[in-house]
Amino acid sequence: MSKAASARSSPGPGAALPPAGAARLVDSLTPLLHEWLPRQRWFAGKGRPITGFSALAATELMPPAGEGPTPGLLHLLVRVEQRATPDLDAPPVPVPPTDDCYQLLLGVRSALPPELAAARIGVVDTGPLAGRVVYEALHDPRLADLLLERLRSPGALGPLRFDRAVEIPAGLVPRLLGAEQSNSSLVYGEEYILKILRRVFPGANPDLELPLALARQGSRRVPSPVAWFQAVDGGAGQEPLTLGVLQPFLKDSEDGWQLALRALADGSAFTDEARALGRATAEVHLALAAALPTVSLGPRQTAQLAEAMSGRLDATAQAVPALLPYVTGLRTAFDALARSGNGGDERAAGAARVTRAQRVHGDLHLGQTLRTPDGEWSLIDFEGEPARPLTERRRPQPAVRDVAGMLRSFDYAARSHEPWHPDWAERCRSAYCDGYGEATGSDPREDAALLRAYETDKAVYEVLYEARNRPDWLPVPMAAIHRLAGHRP
Repeated sequence: MSKAASARSSPGPGAALPPAGAARLVDSLTPLLHEWLPRQRWFAGKGRPITGFSALAATELMPPAGEGPTPGLLHLLVRVEQRATPDLDAPPVPVPPTDDCYQLLLGVRSALPPELAAARIGVVDTGPLAGRVVYEALHDPRLADLLLERLRSPGALGPLRFDRAVEIPAGLVPRLLGAEQSNSSLVYGEEYILKILRRVFPGANPDLELPLALARQGSRRVPSPVAWFQAVDGGAGQEPLTLGVLQPFLKDSEDGWQLALRALADGSAFTDEARALGRATAEVHLALAAALPTVSLGPRQTAQLAEAMSGRLDATAQAVPALLPYVTGLRTAFDALARSGNGGDERAAGAARVTRAQRVHGDLHLGQTLRTPDGEWSLIDFEGEPARPLTERRRPQPAVRDVAGMLRSFDYAARSHEPWHPDWAERCRSAYCDGYGEATGSDPREDAALLRAYETDKAVYEVLYEARNRPDWLPVPMAAIHRLAGHRP
């Protein structure tokens, strides 16, 4: 990279806006955000009316210029206030309003060049940016490069704090990935990938916390964080908000979902890959258990776990009537889990089982795995299910939850292929558990009650998700519901 190019990319004299200035800025952007924000794939509040916006923080990473071509870069933390609308199929219970915090990166120009037309948000009518065009900054290579420069130069800028673990080279060409839903990602020079978290929460985000813990354990199954940035509130007792994580980009890797679909199309078994993936999952679980505290779930905690699963079943059956004929059969899985916590029907009194809970991936499926050209598997995206509260995602849970998620993913792959190959899925499920047991010395199928309960709970979650978002996919989890409820094919 030339000295001139380096000078253009180096961070400018950015500054945080005072609270009053941040409020004026967000107020001026409100009409544009009302139209633009609900259309974004990562916006979690679709279908609920937006009642207002408020500024948590506004920082000029690059102050907007005058009439020249130099773009400005604004970093905003905006609270979006929404009036909750109850599900029409749900029971008539009061639904409280919600307000989520979103991270926005906005470019500012006097005129938008044609190559950035798709990123346009609109022209600001009033306020400090009146007459300027604002747009999604991640589409602009100049601003994406500026964001990397901030990560290359650790330090604080207003409420933002940039940290790094290793040196990062300059001159890496950015490109925006377009396939994600709940977040956004930039790839730099095919060497690093920066995940921008959109809906953010106070507290350590598992997508940074867990890979850092695994790196300390020397795990090679998860790309180690290279750099990250957070928002730090100066108020006492306020936890930081994780905003972005830079990790090595595993170029030429393929995700497990695409590999599985290709195997189905080619008529390949995929069992060797599934067994290796089971071993990789187990290695990550062992490293997490060594790096972070574990807890024991006794009879009372196990009963509470089963009760929560049963409650989710009842709520989902009211929202999705197709589930109603299966409720009685499905509930037996949760009843069996509750009994197992007290020693089970076949154990002597006082021989209650204790289940170990630990930090887990939380949303594991084939799409959250990558296989490198040398055949090694890696696990990615440790954020957990974004719709769940952060405190819940950080809670220790039985490792079999991740196992159940992967078993359901094999079913999804098999059902997405015509004709359906349930035997393919069953062989992959068995091979995955074999590989997991080889690494841990404990086959997850040995605890049948726990595994069945978690797989049933996951299938119930899938039914609700597909009914609300992808009705054409509803037969996929319903086939699992039919099996798990004890119905013959």
